[in-house]
Amino acid sequence: RYSFHAEPGVSWISLGLSGEISQAAMKAGFDRPSAIQGAAIPRILEGGDVILAAETGSGKTHAYLLPIFQLLAKSNEEFKEKKAEDENAYIPRSFALVLCPNATLCQQAAEMATKVCSKLGDFVRVAVITGGQGWPTSPPDFVFATPGALINHLFSFDPKQKRRTAFLRDARYVVFDEADMLLSGGFERQVTQRLIPLLRLAEKKLAAEEKAIQKPGSEQKKEETKPWTDFEPSKEEEFESDGDSDMEKEIAKSGGDEKGDDTTKKKRKTYRKKYKRSKQYIFVAATLPVVGKKTPAIMLSYQFPDATWVNGDFLHRQIPRYVKHQWIEVDSKKRVEALLKAIAARPEVNEAGPPPSFMRTMVFANTIESVTAISKILEKVNIVPLCYHRDIPLEERTSNLKRFQDEGGILLCTDSGARGLDIRDIGHIVQAEFALNAVDYLHRVGRTGRAGNTGVVTSLYTESSKPLADAVRIAISDGQPVEGAFSRKRSFRNKLKKK
Repeated sequence: RYSFHAEPGVSWISLGLSGEISQAAMKAGFDRPSAIQGAAIPRILEGGDVILAAETGSGKTHAYLLPIFQLLAKSNEEFKEKKAEDENAYIPRSFALVLCPNATLCQQAAEMATKVCSKLGDFVRVAVITGGQGWPTSPPDFVFATPGALINHLFSFDPKQKRRTAFLRDARYVVFDEADMLLSGGFERQVTQRLIPLLRLAEKKLAAEEKAIQKPGSEQKKEETKPWTDFEPSKEEEFESDGDSDMEKEIAKSGGDEKGDDTTKKKRKTYRKKYKRSKQYIFVAATLPVVGKKTPAIMLSYQFPDATWVNGDFLHRQIPRYVKHQWIEVDSKKRVEALLKAIAARPEVNEAGPPPSFMRTMVFANTIESVTAISKILEKVNIVPLCYHRDIPLEERTSNLKRFQDEGGILLCTDSGARGLDIRDIGHIVQAEFALNAVDYLHRVGRTGRAGNTGVVTSLYTESSKPLADAVRIAISDGQPVEGAFSRKRSFRNKLKKK
C-alpha cells in the first residue's frame, strides 16, 4: 500500500533535524516528512555517500536540502569557533554544490532552497551558476550549477588555477540531481571524466596538505586558504586557458580517471582507501535502471562501492492509487481527432485521494518538429499552448513555465519538460506521441500524481508503438517495474524492422 508520507509518528525532529530547521520546514509548508525523506535524511546526516533513487514527486529535493542545511549549520558553528580562536586566520568555509542538467532545474532547486532558508534568517546564502551570471562576490552556502557552466567558470580566465583549487577544496557536499542524466549521454564526459575526478583529486590534495601541516615547523600559506570567490585574474592573466588540456593533464597525473587496465584500477582503488575523505557525494534520481553493463547504476556501484542506497518503494513503477491511465490506439487518420478530444477531455478519477486539478495539462511529443506541428493544429481550433523545448530561448521558456504555473492552460513540450519540473496541480498528461524509452515514459507521467495528489495519463499510440504500449500497460496493471517492459524494446523494434 502506497503512502506519500512517512509512518505516523515520524517527524522532522525524529529524523535528526534540529528544532530550527524543523520549524523552517513546517513554516515553508512541509508539516510532515514524506516516506523517502524519512528514509534518506538520517542516512545523509550520517555523513557517508548516498544514492537516492525514488519515484517522481516523492520529495527527493528536500530529502537532500534539509539535512545539508543542518550539516552546513554545524560546519558554520565550527567555522565561528575556529575564528574566535584566531581572529586573523582565514578558515575555509564549506559549501554545498548541487549539479543539475539544465538552467531551469538549477533555478527551481535554488528557489526551493531559498524558500526554506528564508525561514532561517541570514544563515543560508544561495548562488546559481548556469551561464551568463557573474562569479559570486562572497562565499555562498549553496551553489546550484550546470556542469558546462561550472567547468567554464573554473577553467576560463584562471591560468594559475587558484580559483579552481579553492572551489574544489571548499565544496564539502556534492549533489548530482537527475543523476542518471548527468552520468550518461552528453553529460558523461563533463561529469564522470572531469568533475568527479577533480573533486576526488581535491580530497587527496587536502588530505596530503593536512598531513604536511601537522608536521612540526610547517604552516599553511595565507593565499592557499583564501575563499574561492576572492580570486580575480589580473589584467595580464585575462585570457582563456586550455581547460580541456589542463584538466586532462591534472587528472591523468593524479590517477583520478577511470581508464586503464585492471592492474592499474586495482592500485587506484587501493590508494583511494588510504586518503582521508573530506567530501560527501549524494546522487539523486527518479530513474536509475540497472539493465546493461554501462548504466549509471553500475558505474555508481563501481566508483562508490561504500555508498548507501536508498530506494523508493515505487521506483520505476506507477502508483495505481493516484494515477489513472487511458490508452487510445490511433492511426494517421484518427490521430489529430483523438489528440484534440484528449486535450479537451476532463477525465474523472474514482480512486481515493485528493481530487485532481485539470487547470494544467502537459502534452508531450518526441521531437521539436512534432511540437511545432501540434502547436499549429491547436491554434487552428483556438487553443494557444505554451511551448517548451531546447530551441526556445531560456528567458521565454522560464516565462512560459511561470505562466503555466500561475495561470494554468496547456504546456506543449518535448522530453526536456519531463525531468524534475515541480509544478503543482498538473492533472492531465497527454502523450501525443508515445515515449521512446522507459526513462522518458516514467519522467513524463511523473509530472502528475505528485506529493499524494491524483491525475490522469492519456497515451496515444500507433501500430508501431503498440507492442511497447501493451508491455507498459501490463507492467502497470501487474504492479511491476516499467523498466522491465522497456528492456524488451529492442527486440520489438527489430521484429518490426524485419517486417
